Amino acid sequence: MESIFTTFLTLGFEHISDIKAYDHILFLVALCAIYKLTEWRKILILVTAFTIGHSITLALAALNIISFPTKIVEFLIPVTILITSLFNVWNKEESEKSASIFSKKITINYFFALFFGTIHGMGFSNFLRSTIMPGEEDTLISQLLAFNIGVELGQLMIVGIILAITFLVLNIFKVKQREWNLFISGAAAGVAIILMMDTYPF
Repeated sequence: MESIFTTFLTLGFEHISDIKAYDHILFLVALCAIYKLTEWRKILILVTAFTIGHSITLALAALNIISFPTKIVEFLIPVTILITSLFNVWNKEESEKSASIFSKKITINYFFALFFGTIHGMGFSNFLRSTIMPGEEDTLISQLLAFNIGVELGQLMIVGIILAITFLVLNIFKVKQREWNLFISGAAAGVAIILMMDTYPF
């Protein structure tokens, strides 16, 4: 019989990687759009910041310490995608000028990842709470840990796929990185605007 930990590990992985939950995937795409595989240190810090952000609110919301209306969260998630996409165009110029992983504009991007991670954590928590069955509250901490690990494994898989595609586009098809960034960021922004219109809560 499958353990509760394994069940929620699988749920977390499937939730972040499910194409039906493409808003989270789209955010990761926008988040990584300005980076090449050789900039893995920047990506590592960026993903870590996002992880810290969504882990905090996922835990607090799942434990009923904080609560946010689902409709507001569903609207805010595409807002994070739009802002990230718009920031990519401005931020990339600084990235090309400096090899430092903590240059001013890039550091702002890390802060965005941390802050926007808290918003995505609210979305994760809404899904997690809907899967908890009555009488299982005593194992909530283990469920929370397993779900979060599953989300991270799925997230790493998605980031790996994004970087692999970027490598092929830039090195095999010889597309300029600025053009690729504009294409990806523009597409992500367009989808985000549509999602914002569909989820507008007021």
